Amino acid sequence: MPVENRERVLRAATDSFLARGYASSVDDIARRAGVAKQTVYSHFPSKDLLFREVARSLAMGVLVELEGGDLRAALVRFGAAYRERALGEQGIASFRTLVPEVPRFKAIARSMYADTVGAMIERLAEYLGAAMREGRLRRDDAELAAEMLLSMLAGTDRVKRLFCVATGIEKDARRTSRIVDTFLRAYKP
Repeated sequence: MPVENRERVLRAATDSFLARGYASSVDDIARRAGVAKQTVYSHFPSKDLLFREVARSLAMGVLVELEGGDLRAALVRFGAAYRERALGEQGIASFRTLVPEVPRFKAIARSMYADTVGAMIERLAEYLGAAMREGRLRRDDAELAAEMLLSMLAGTDRVKRLFCVATGIEKDARRTSRIVDTFLRAYKP
């Protein structure tokens, strides 16, 4: 039961933080979880620790694996999965929730970056670096190439969603393909 209660608290805290940000109350989280406030504190001794766990979980949700095979096809699959996670309702809500709290949680923010986007850049750079060494892409700074591709995939589409100019994920798979094709032209051997 304690593990089940912990999971209920985390689900309730995630819903509450996504709806109200750090201003969420522990009372509200306990009510949403259907547990006593003391149960919340028995699993998470402070609201800060609870927020950190929720933030870590939300940030991990954007990670996407890159599968081998045909370079273009692999990048299109990766791009579509990344856009779905980063630009979907949960991704945008997570971004809105986490970014305002970075000044309060600087150390955890650096750690979350390293474990999520930083790790994805590292993996993508390894993949692109291998393609560069094999002559499938022009030799260049693989880490910068990875950062540029991620920026192209999310960039202004994220800003549009943050400002409620666009809603939902771009349904047209052609957009992801066009982004990948533009990237591949830039790094053509």
